[in-house]
Amino acid sequence: MDDAVLVVSELVGNAVRHTTAGPDCLTIEIGGDQVVVAVHDPEPDDARVHLSEAAADPLAESGRGLWLAQTLARRWYVETTAVGKAVVAVLPRGKTAVSRAAGS
Repeated sequence: MDDAVLVVSELVGNAVRHTTAGPDCLTIEIGGDQVVVAVHDPEPDDARVHLSEAAADPLAESGRGLWLAQTLARRWYVETTAVGKAVVAVLPRGKTAVSRAAGS
């Protein structure tokens, strides 16, 4: 669950920083072998959601939110909703990135 908490934190932080209204809903679905988290906001412009060039810079102080989501999640995507958009991350259930990297 540590990975899910970190991804949610980054996605909510992005919505706070990069949208006018901020996030308006968080959904978490747990089922089978995955956890699906989605941070919704009322702004429909999904073109603004992209990996930052700063993510490649190890000295950058920001710009790593979606990079972390991409690293920790099986996949992430932006979904248009009836009232804006949702940034969704699908994470594996039961193992953290650290344990996967260590081979346990």
